[in-house]
Amino acid sequence: MGMFLGNSSKLLEITNAKFPELALNKTECIEMKWVESVLFWLSIPPGTAPTTSMLNRIPQRQIYLKRKSDYVQKPISRTGLDAIFKVLLENENVTMAWNPYGGRMSEIPSTETAFPHRAGNMFKIQYAANWFVPGEAVANDCLSQTERVFEAMTPYVSKNPREAFLNYRDVNIGTSSNSTYEEGKVYGVKYFKNNFERLVQVKSRVDPDNFFRYEQSIPVLSRY
Repeated sequence: MGMFLGNSSKLLEITNAKFPELALNKTECIEMKWVESVLFWLSIPPGTAPTTSMLNRIPQRQIYLKRKSDYVQKPISRTGLDAIFKVLLENENVTMAWNPYGGRMSEIPSTETAFPHRAGNMFKIQYAANWFVPGEAVANDCLSQTERVFEAMTPYVSKNPREAFLNYRDVNIGTSSNSTYEEGKVYGVKYFKNNFERLVQVKSRVDPDNFFRYEQSIPVLSRY
């Protein structure tokens, strides 16, 4: 499944020209307002709930989750895709979402903002595991499945560093207990690449006492 910001006619024009192998046709497309798509991606079938239901801030049920991320910079072969599908079938609680990059994203220099994942990245991967039953056993099983899929993807994703998306908080790629530079660099370069050093300088000047901190915050250096 995927989402296209436009009507189905425009989508078919693009897919027929760029991806004729998909043989996509209009009957396979569902047109809706963007706000309605929010409900769709929450697994609520179209037309079964009003968009005003999103104003209800009381959770319908308790949900537990784990998220991880990767960036892909080279095409994955058919053999690689077959191996990925096999791993996903073996770890059925884990799903992947592939978000295409390029276009305007690649036109902005990687140093323009703190967000560095621009030119050179084909797409971003989100690994997702959700579960609804409390308890350590269920949690450990879902977390283990997520890590197995993540490890299996190692040959196909970015390296040195293995880049990560900040908004998918993943404490498995590193945490800081004492807010030291050495600890922060472990995860910092994955989230921010070469921008990490600049962020350390800014943080050290603006918040030298490190008041604003958490387990993956930008560390400070006393020399600033």
